[in-house]
Amino acid sequence: MTNQRLSSRATPEHHRAMRPGVRRRPLRIAGFAAAFSVFALYLAWHASSENDISPGDEVPLSVARAQGASEVAVAAASGAHARSAGSASASNASAGSGASASTSQAASAAGMSSMTNAASLANGASGGAPATSSVAGAAGPSGGSDAAAAGAAADGSADDLVKRGEYLARAGDCVACHTADKSRPFAGGLPIGTPFGTLYTPNITPDPDTGIGRWTDAQFLRAMQEGVGKAGEHLYPAFPYTEYTRVAERDLLAIRAYLNSLTPIRYTPPRNELSFPFNQRWLMFFWKMFNFHEGRFVPDPKQSPQWNRGAYLVEGLAHCEECHTPRNFMQGLKSSDRFSGAVQAGWRAFNITPDKAGGIGNWSDEDIQHYLATGVAAGRANAAGPMADVVADSTQYLTSDDLHSIGVYLRSLPPVSGGQTRARDQWGQPADDVKRLRGAQIKGVDGAQLFVANCASCHNWTGQGIGGTAPLAYPSLIHNSAVGSPDADNLAMVILHGVNRQTKEAAVMMPGFGDELNDEQIAALANYVTQHFGNPKATVTAQDIATLRKRQQ
Repeated sequence: MTNQRLSSRATPEHHRAMRPGVRRRPLRIAGFAAAFSVFALYLAWHASSENDISPGDEVPLSVARAQGASEVAVAAASGAHARSAGSASASNASAGSGASASTSQAASAAGMSSMTNAASLANGASGGAPATSSVAGAAGPSGGSDAAAAGAAADGSADDLVKRGEYLARAGDCVACHTADKSRPFAGGLPIGTPFGTLYTPNITPDPDTGIGRWTDAQFLRAMQEGVGKAGEHLYPAFPYTEYTRVAERDLLAIRAYLNSLTPIRYTPPRNELSFPFNQRWLMFFWKMFNFHEGRFVPDPKQSPQWNRGAYLVEGLAHCEECHTPRNFMQGLKSSDRFSGAVQAGWRAFNITPDKAGGIGNWSDEDIQHYLATGVAAGRANAAGPMADVVADSTQYLTSDDLHSIGVYLRSLPPVSGGQTRARDQWGQPADDVKRLRGAQIKGVDGAQLFVANCASCHNWTGQGIGGTAPLAYPSLIHNSAVGSPDADNLAMVILHGVNRQTKEAAVMMPGFGDELNDEQIAALANYVTQHFGNPKATVTAQDIATLRKRQQ
């Protein structure tokens, strides 16, 4: 009772004095803030004093593509020539800033050239680490000259290593982001639009001055697996090091060997155009704390060899998540919605989980493999936009075993419906509007008239296509993912930009109508197609078309 009475009479100041740590807490907070400020100022000073003020890590994830370390072996065999080729590889690795590239596309997207960037970085083509160190790296994570010799013997000739690196580089699809001018492959310069400004992909040819010729193996590996550039700068996550970190050192060095065999091209891409504070690389330190988990892929002993191979490709080299997984406010991947679909440069990279309504759960194994090999899954989808580039430059070159493994892994993912109750490829029926148009007076903008005038000669006025399932067939608009999607953006983008898909099976080309039709006409045409052959709830306005038209491709 006495204690209680004393306590009740005590003043508020007395209470605060009696509570331990109350006065210390503001001091602790102030101390922490001061320490953080000093640390931030140090990082800012460090970033401003870097010699390499325009590192080559500015390549979008979604578009990034990987090329190989096989050049490392070439370097071992042919000395200076291989080293100069390796500089190209190194520049590819450094470009790993991308989106998205990116993507990625999206797609896929998306995005594989980034991988090539990282690979290039590790190779030090011009005056970098000795060729033996490259070979050693290819042999295993520990390396060394003895390991290099053992690795060369195990992998066969240097030519074999280069070929293996080329295959892995194809799987990474590095050329997509690092080629702005097809006459200068891998020389970079491709503009990549991001929410924070424009990135220009780096030169990853082995040129010693403008490419990656001076990168060492260790620098290349650090870029690919840790997202750290040649001079110790943080790479922008447009370069998918968040995925490449899972790739084995042996494979990365094989990629580097391939990149080292490329012809050096002397070309300096434009400088990045990022607004403050996003042009401060040291901020990536904090981004990585929340969005990057370094570590190599570890096979799951409970799963089949096919599943593990598919997981290794999808989660690593092919970096499919970079285009097919939505992003958080920091532009990191949303781990809770993996592979549920995302938008890259105006194109939607669709849901590829095994949900039967929202994803690809009703696709057969043959559908998945044929789509990745040719860009066509008859009666389901036809690759366009960034995904057409991924097929043309990357997945069509993968073996049937690897394509099968990718399908096995995708089928094991947790299904995500995304709110859809009907599959994208289960919409549509033939149209007969051509009869209505005969002798009719058309006033204003009419979608049916635009369709008959611009589309019917290839897709048939019924929308059923021409040629069935032949390689050069004009696809049906009925049971077509782009037309049955909940939104009409991909369809509108195809009308605007057309389709250009080069595969071993066929060269597919559809002209774009962006220069022929205005925004109102394209909106009317897209809405006619979705309402008659696809999802009638998917509509676009002229303003939507104007926005899509401005998206950087």
